[in-house]
Amino acid sequence: MPRSNNAVASRARRKKILKMAKGYYGARKNVWTVAKNAVEKGLQYAYVGRKLKKRQFRSLWIQRINAGTRQYGMSYSQFMGKCSKSGIELNRKVLADLALNHPAAFKAVVDQVK
Repeated sequence: MPRSNNAVASRARRKKILKMAKGYYGARKNVWTVAKNAVEKGLQYAYVGRKLKKRQFRSLWIQRINAGTRQYGMSYSQFMGKCSKSGIELNRKVLADLALNHPAAFKAVVDQVK
């Protein structure tokens, strides 16, 4: 019995990868082997990037809270320690938003912690 290629499925697979490579520079967008490698690498970066995004945002929130608390003579670590002792259970995302966009509300939180 002759070997079957299933050209329909293999063409669909290639089309899917080439569609994902749309917008890439040079041969990466239309040469199958180059595009396949570029898309695979891009998907790896995307996977890692989803993890890094969480770290980077947490770091940003900490910087914003630190900047906000230093205006009232306190460091970030002191503030967070006193927050947990006084039972304030606002997360860093909310505290950073208050520090940046609602300084009066953030000052109220700092005063309550002190």
